[in-house]
Amino acid sequence: MRGRQTPTVLAEAADVLSDQLRNQLIRLAELTAPHAERLEQKFLSVLRKQKISAAQQAALVSITIGAAAKTMTGGGNLAAFFEQVAYSGRRLAKLNFPPNAIASALQQYDGLLVPVLKKAAPSDISNLGWAREQLQFCTVLTLNNCYYQVRETETKAFYDLFRAEMEAKGLDDLLERFIASLKEFTRAAEGRLYLLSENGDFWIPKVGAVDTAVIAVDGPKQRKTFSRPVCGSAREVALDKVSKDKFQTCWSVPLSVEGRIAGVMQFVFEKQYEWLPREQEMLSAAAERGAVAVEKARLIEDLAARQEQIRRLAEHMLHVEEVERRRISRELHDEAGQSMLWIRLQMEMIENDLPSEQAGMKDRLKVVRENTERTILEIRRLIAALSPAVLEQLGLGAALRQLVNRFRQYNTAKVKLQINKLAILPKETEVMVYRLVQECFNNIAKHSSADTVNLSVGSDDGILKLNVEDNGVGFRVEEALAKRESYGLAGMRERVALLGGQFDVRSSQAVNQRSGSKKAQSPKPGTRIMIQLPIPREGTW
Repeated sequence: MRGRQTPTVLAEAADVLSDQLRNQLIRLAELTAPHAERLEQKFLSVLRKQKISAAQQAALVSITIGAAAKTMTGGGNLAAFFEQVAYSGRRLAKLNFPPNAIASALQQYDGLLVPVLKKAAPSDISNLGWAREQLQFCTVLTLNNCYYQVRETETKAFYDLFRAEMEAKGLDDLLERFIASLKEFTRAAEGRLYLLSENGDFWIPKVGAVDTAVIAVDGPKQRKTFSRPVCGSAREVALDKVSKDKFQTCWSVPLSVEGRIAGVMQFVFEKQYEWLPREQEMLSAAAERGAVAVEKARLIEDLAARQEQIRRLAEHMLHVEEVERRRISRELHDEAGQSMLWIRLQMEMIENDLPSEQAGMKDRLKVVRENTERTILEIRRLIAALSPAVLEQLGLGAALRQLVNRFRQYNTAKVKLQINKLAILPKETEVMVYRLVQECFNNIAKHSSADTVNLSVGSDDGILKLNVEDNGVGFRVEEALAKRESYGLAGMRERVALLGGQFDVRSSQAVNQRSGSKKAQSPKPGTRIMIQLPIPREGTW
């Protein structure tokens, strides 16, 4: 939310652009800056004709190439511009401005900018066009990331509300969890929830009472004020006296059941904050859910339906992923692989045709040919990793043995594979298990420094069990799962969870211990991953 969003990754990545691109962007900024104000006015005129709001206009103007030019020629840098894009991107998301409309607006601005750039020297036009495209590409990526952040925050808030409804031990506990979740979402200084008394004259705070348990409402007119969402001065809107005197802004959202006002929730801020449409919609939706929280049975059914929808979506996503892997594998084999084989053959023929007195040229050709052969082997390894043919032809057991053998070729760790009794598995389950083991091996090779790996897989009573254990350096599980930039371990957990399985990882790091003047290290505790997947009946995937 405001002032607390972490900078976008692209803002940090701006510092590692190539010197060539950086120089061209500086040149682009220098050429654009003198025309930035005029381009901005033309752009605003176009936006006004499309009846785009003033707030949306301001955000769109701040993400244009002209805005980048102003920043870069005014003492700022690309990182500062991308932080500006990230801020404006989040505002556009909360203003309900669709991404395709942003793309259209940027194209319109580009149409205004092109005539300006055509005035540059002919030798500069091509490079400037390339720099403009790269800057636009990075801007769009930043905006997509911002939209994702906003939607992710909203999704988390709704998830927390669902969790409160499922875990609350009573109505008071439910309301307390409910308001705490929304307070975190809004980043408000305080959040309170009031229920309307039976006689309609008093608001009774159930959570976070400050100076009184009953607050009088001055007649029907004031009750009507609280019957709709309001963002205003805390002195005018806030219900309790302390909030009126201490805070500047208050957001007030009613709770209604079947058209009847049942209460109100309020969030107060130390500064003036006008909510954006997306925030108002989010709080209104949350208020509706809170008002009908007593209907838990219906909500549970709704949650179950949503989980089924997510499961089916996950199945579709996994299917699409495997189809794409097979497509890439085929293209590598049919195009790149065959071309590399032809190149290797031609070099071998040329090498054989060269006279003996050209030994130096033969040696050079030999080196190139050997590198080409290694490249062919690498392409074959990639093809096997993308779409293992043995999995399709011989099943999971043979595919795991092949995977272990390949791991041994590139890693010195000793691997012990134990395959217990395996039931007949659907192809989708075999692919899932294979990918999980593949990811485990990738993590072990990259991070663990293990010298021993134990892998076991088997099925019993309709459950497939997969255990992977190593004696590597270990890690802190909670930190690893919490890292946003890490997708290996978290991706495994999410895949298993979406398929209704259980995922358990246990790991601890080796601890250095001092004994007198000597320094000793405890044995490597390693990592153990235990996965259980229900074996679906035929036709359930």
